[in-house]
Amino acid sequence: MNRKAGFLRNFVFGVEDSLVSTVGLLSGVAATGSDSQTIFATGVILVFVEAFSMAVGSFLSENSAEEFAEKKEEPLSRSAPDAFVMFFSYFVSGFIPLFPYIFAPAATALPVSIGASLVALGFLGFGSAKLSHTNAAKGILKMAVLGGVAIGIGVAVGMFLK
Repeated sequence: MNRKAGFLRNFVFGVEDSLVSTVGLLSGVAATGSDSQTIFATGVILVFVEAFSMAVGSFLSENSAEEFAEKKEEPLSRSAPDAFVMFFSYFVSGFIPLFPYIFAPAATALPVSIGASLVALGFLGFGSAKLSHTNAAKGILKMAVLGGVAIGIGVAVGMFLK
């Protein structure tokens, strides 16, 4: 498999999943009326656990895909770079929606967190489209709309649980 495509796939997947999962969870927890400190602690736990989990998932799935394609056992070390890209992209991106909860009460931090995540998703869509030589506007729209739907689900579930 093309290593550059594998890196791009893991980077886009890691960033997108981190932004959407983290802001979705934070938004849902904020919608229940939790305070900023609780929301921030919840988010930090999520980012650490999920970054590792996603890296392990990438590591194992990339290895399985390589073994399937080659019809033989492949060394695990070949999947390590993809796992590192997944971990790093998920970990760093997860702090984008978290930062507002450090500085502001939950009611103020919530829209900033959502806005920052949507902007970051837009940049991800733009960058991915540019690297793929596809339509940048569609890339931005695709990431922002699909991410926005997931964020909306987090808010809706949080409001329901409140």
